[in-house]
Amino acid sequence: MNRELLMLVDAISREKNVDRDVVFAAVEAALASATKKLYEGEVDIRVSIDRNTGEYETFRRWHVVPDEAGLQQPDSEILLFEAREQIPDIEVDDYIEEPVESVPIGRIGAQAAKQVILQKIRDAEREQLLNDFLARGDRIFVGTVKRMDKGDIIVESGRVEGRLKRSEMIPKENLRTGDRVRAVILEVDRTARGPQIMLSRSSPQFMIELFRQEVPEIEQGLLEIKSCARDPGSRAKIAVVSHDKRVDPIGTCVGVRGSRVNAVTNELAGERVDIVLWSEDPAQFVIGALAPANVQSIVVDEERHAMDVVVDEENLAIAIGRGGQNVRLASELTGWRINIMTAEESEAKQAEETNAIRKLFMEKLDVDEEVANILIEEGFTSLEEVAYVPIQEMLEIEAFDEDTVNELRTRAKDVLLTMEIAKEEKVEEVSQDLRDLEGLNAELIARLADAGIHTRDDLADLAVDELVEITGVDEAQAKTLIMKAREHWFAA
Repeated sequence: MNRELLMLVDAISREKNVDRDVVFAAVEAALASATKKLYEGEVDIRVSIDRNTGEYETFRRWHVVPDEAGLQQPDSEILLFEAREQIPDIEVDDYIEEPVESVPIGRIGAQAAKQVILQKIRDAEREQLLNDFLARGDRIFVGTVKRMDKGDIIVESGRVEGRLKRSEMIPKENLRTGDRVRAVILEVDRTARGPQIMLSRSSPQFMIELFRQEVPEIEQGLLEIKSCARDPGSRAKIAVVSHDKRVDPIGTCVGVRGSRVNAVTNELAGERVDIVLWSEDPAQFVIGALAPANVQSIVVDEERHAMDVVVDEENLAIAIGRGGQNVRLASELTGWRINIMTAEESEAKQAEETNAIRKLFMEKLDVDEEVANILIEEGFTSLEEVAYVPIQEMLEIEAFDEDTVNELRTRAKDVLLTMEIAKEEKVEEVSQDLRDLEGLNAELIARLADAGIHTRDDLADLAVDELVEITGVDEAQAKTLIMKAREHWFAA
């Protein structure tokens, strides 16, 4: 039987051109698998074959785990204190082994071993093909539709396969077996059972890579695509910038008679592309991104990372776009939240904000409407500005003398101190686990306390829109905070 085992190993080694040790390891794995079937539970079996004689031994083994960890797999683990009763100097992560009866290699064992070996060889070949393909550095996967798999498309390029999920296809695009397909490589999932290369035709990155292929100046570093936003199959916007003053970024991307942009559009089922000039000035960037609409004025709110964009009635529909498409794409392209409004709406909003500031100054600084209006006209919008702007700036206000300026600054500082003490008192009302939550600061905690949110569970019970209304944070931050607050539920 031992000689039969050695002959089997030598035959497979020669037939598949693999090292004998690889074959021996596969046979050991097959024998261990066959032995496990003789036991109930998840036992751990090790088989050791003598490479010269073909004789082999089988051991059942237990993994040594810390006493405080407890047994997660009782059939294959042992606590440290129990292990040391058998072997005094054994440590955590060592193994205790016990010889058990070996199963005969037999005909079934040999066949099982051969299957394990063949699978290992197939896995190795698949891994090598994947590594060779990735080593080429291709960003775009070019292949042929091989088959459909549960709504996804399997694309073959040579002997390598990629998966194009239904969610990553361009809507209404009808691909059939044998069609030539191009898609960007999103990721490589080495744990996947089938194709390990994940593809996309709907991601912004695919459009960027298509322009990189069509516009040599991008690869040369003369142009750069800063960002891209897509409504796949319908419309897209890309932001470009030139690193060479002699190169027109928009004209270069469009090409002679639109040849370059048309090549991209044809690949993307007629998706219309707006090419926007990127600017370091966020307001200028947003104005360009909203083209073809003409912008009258723009107000930037750095704190909320938002902009109020004013357009006339004629440009309102163009700026918003069908179904809000234009403003949505412009917002994704620039990274700013964009609020489109008419001049009348803008005036109404500014009047509302001015009234709120006037009311704040009159109540907190105990001044009349005239003094509050003077502060607003001079550009003051908060108590902090009144308290801490350089005193020389306030002394330049003609309507105020030095005594008035000093009194206003003193009152503002006193109010801010009182508010800070009140805020700290509110924070003290909140449980320690909520105060320690990552992403919360004293101001947010105070707002939560005002709304009756005092514990981590209170926050976890909120809906995203409720937290946005209470704190004024954006939806993404609100969602993150709520999920952080719920982490202990899942851990429990």
